[in-house]
Amino acid sequence: MPVAEPSGPSIQARQEGAQRSLCGWGRVSRSQARVIRPRRAEEVVDVLTASTGVIARGAGRSYGDAAQNDGGDVLDMTALNRVIAIDPERESITAQAGATIAQMMTSLAPDKLTLPVVPGTRHVTLAGAIASDIHGKNHHRDGGLARHVSALSLCTPRGECLEISPESDPELFYATLGGMGLTGVVVQATLRAERLPAPWVLANTDRTDNLEQTLALMSGEEHNRYSVAWLDLLADDWQLGRAVLSRADPWPDGVKPPSRRTRATYPRTLSRRPTLEVPHGCPAALLRPSGMRALNALRWRTAPHRERERPLALAPYFFPLDVLGAWNRLYGPRGFIQYQFVLPSGQEAVLEQCVRLMRLRRLPVYLAVLKRLGPRFGGPLSFPLEGWTLAADLPAAAPGLTAALDELDELVAGCGGRVYLTKDARLRPETMDVMYPELDRFHAQRAKVDPGGVLRSDLARRLRLCDNGR
Repeated sequence: MPVAEPSGPSIQARQEGAQRSLCGWGRVSRSQARVIRPRRAEEVVDVLTASTGVIARGAGRSYGDAAQNDGGDVLDMTALNRVIAIDPERESITAQAGATIAQMMTSLAPDKLTLPVVPGTRHVTLAGAIASDIHGKNHHRDGGLARHVSALSLCTPRGECLEISPESDPELFYATLGGMGLTGVVVQATLRAERLPAPWVLANTDRTDNLEQTLALMSGEEHNRYSVAWLDLLADDWQLGRAVLSRADPWPDGVKPPSRRTRATYPRTLSRRPTLEVPHGCPAALLRPSGMRALNALRWRTAPHRERERPLALAPYFFPLDVLGAWNRLYGPRGFIQYQFVLPSGQEAVLEQCVRLMRLRRLPVYLAVLKRLGPRFGGPLSFPLEGWTLAADLPAAAPGLTAALDELDELVAGCGGRVYLTKDARLRPETMDVMYPELDRFHAQRAKVDPGGVLRSDLARRLRLCDNGR
């Protein structure tokens, strides 16, 4: 569908940019950069060919320092946010880099379509999702985003805007999926969509008493499409790792949903503002281990011991934290770290060891989520491996946090696991080299599209990713 280019300030004015202080969603590792907001792919190419150091940024939802570039340039891609086309017959959607998950799902809804993979928030942009190779509650069945992207428009520092696909250039394509924005700037992409009979899921809930029960329940054959467990890592030792496990399937085709109004209100739900918003200046004292321990106990006690096929609306099931705006401010001005790692199947003993180490080091894990991931697929920096992934939210000011996470890194790397770069703000480069053993493939693609090392970020400098392996 033809769409007129947006009008606005001149190209020169938009490229002059302004100095800004940037950080990730965790509000740690803040740095200064010149922020430029292009509105056309040509402007992106102009910046890439003129800059000595630049990285793209979307909605700022990566937790660490992946979308910032201290002392350099940052391309704010949120003005390139149009949904270009939807093909109901081929079940696909084409959108610009800055279109969010919510925008795309809203645009697909009238054709009774949806996205096959979504992260835990609807505010992530398309290009950010590609750079992170996002995965959801259904990775064990459907894989990550890399399985569902069919084409990319990628601008590079060589002045090119390449149209690539898994067929035309598989090495560059998959290096970009999960490549943290370091192989080029995605300006447009086409994804496969899927049918949406109704914006509901049928959910099953099980409650466990400790980590041993949790792993035993989740280790069996998984019949449901979606699966995720909330873990209590502040409970007493004998209840450590007790969980509320939620498993669900899409609403069955041909079955009447609980409410006729839901189909009409579903798009508005996706674009609705948060019910509450955490104000600026929120003191860190609001979150304390004693209070969070009590809240966790309440959440566990009030969950059903066993419940089957409960209808749940789709949006709150996928995006539970989006009801609270700016919830990252709850951790106070020093922010928080989300430590997410994956361990290969068969390494359950190491997973238990990681949890015990968190307890031994007295880490205040305020939120913990455990999922199973399916077979590995994608490029050299794609995170998922077949096995277990645990995401733990920790206040950045917690005593001994850095040393404890270094210990956890050793356990994770030692059994073939890895840390999720999109969530990372502190991994060491020597550990990165062990966790991601195919870095040579990644550097080979960077050398082709960015021989001068123009694409760089705080994360890339920290992990030695922006010098093409030199």
